[in-house]
This record gives sequence, structure tokens and C-alpha cells, in this order.
Amino acid sequence: MQIIRINAEIVDIWTVIWKEWRELLFSRGNLRAILLSLLPSVLIFGVLLPAQVGRVWVDSPVSMVLWGWLSMLPVTAIIADAFAGERERHTLETLLASPLSETAILFGKVGAAVGYAWLLALIMLLAGLITVNIVDGGGILLYPVQVAFSGGILGLLTATLSASTGVLVSLRAATVKQAAQQLVFASIALTWLPLFGLSLLPTRLQESLILSAKSGTTGIFLFACVVLIGLDFGLLMLAISRFKRSRLILD
Repeated sequence: MQIIRINAEIVDIWTVIWKEWRELLFSRGNLRAILLSLLPSVLIFGVLLPAQVGRVWVDSPVSMVLWGWLSMLPVTAIIADAFAGERERHTLETLLASPLSETAILFGKVGAAVGYAWLLALIMLLAGLITVNIVDGGGILLYPVQVAFSGGILGLLTATLSASTGVLVSLRAATVKQAAQQLVFASIALTWLPLFGLSLLPTRLQESLILSAKSGTTGIFLFACVVLIGLDFGLLMLAISRFKRSRLILD
């Protein structure tokens, strides 16, 4: 019975994911607006920067950080609509009245945003790889297996972090615009504040950290994974505790 219940839950999650993707990709105007909003990122991280940096864009283990960061960008473009959009379109009550469980609805919303953002990040990185090969002209270049594997995992974890944060914001936002504005500040906190904190460290300590990053990328990758998994789990548990049908219907 437990296995049947788990399988039914997985099917429900996929139902929500497909609903989100269908509305996102096939609704008139939605796809065009999203592509236009992401076009600057694709041009910058898929063409301009790779062309300037060259083969280091592909060879350097530091590019793993870029893989993780790029996966966060597309999430903010769609996650604000997760519940605030349903509320604006007056479809939230219909969704909550469905036989889908609260967990399936929540995880489906998060999973749709994560999958969409992760695939778009891979497209940007593939565009960067093509650009470097065209500019370099010294033979075919590919991302090292370690960089591709580690970057892919970091991308999933950071996209989940951004989506979990966005769901918490969208649950309480009255409009998509309000949710998007709040997510801008959250994105700044998640991306730029750590860099700002690093810049405040003594120069000698910064140099030591840079040397450690160059010589021990595996340890740093594992540490980053542990931290991100902890944050993702905590935010998802918080979202589950706050996602109550009765409370949302009353709101």
C-alpha cells in the first residue's frame, strides 16, 4: 500500500509539472515574453563572455560556480507566477479543490521551475561551448567530465534553492508583480551578498581561499553540496508547513 501511495504521489507531481510546462510554453505570449527576458543572459553568458575568455571558459574548474549561478537566473522569471499568478487569474481555488495532495502541488510547482531553469542553463552553457570552439579554432573543446558532472549537480541544487525561495514568496504575494519585486531582493541576497562578504575578508585570507579553490575543487564542491542540500531541505520543509489549503482559500 505504501508503494502504491508513493507511486500515486509521483504521478500527481508529474501531472502538476506538465500542467506548468504546458501553460508556460504553449500559452500565447508567455513563451515569447520569457525568451525575450532571457535573451540578454544568453547573449552575455553564451556568446560575449565566452568569446572574450576563450578556452578558460571550458577548461577551468572555477566554471562549476558559473554552472550553479546560471541555473538560478531563469527560475526568478517564472516562479513568481507559481501561486501569485494562480491567485491573479482566479484559478487558485480550482487548483486547491482538485484531488491532488498539497505535497504534489508544491513539489510539482518547484519541480517545473527547476527543470525549466536547469535546461535553459544547459542551453546557455552549450552556446558558450560552441562560441569558444568557434573563437579558439584550435581543435574541438569539451567541458571536462568532472566540471560537467559537478556543475550539473550544483545547477540543480541552486535552481532548487531559488525555486524554494520563490515559492515561499509567491505563496504570500497578492500579485505576480509583488512576488517578482520581492524575489529580486532575494536573488541579490543569494548571489551578491556572499561575494560582498568575501570582499570584506582580509587580503591574505582571500588569497588563501583562492589558492584552496584552485587546488582542492573536490572538497569545495562537496562542501557546497552539503550546504545547498541543507538549505534546500530547510526551505522546502518550511514551504510545506506554510502551504495549507484552508489558509490559502481564506486569503
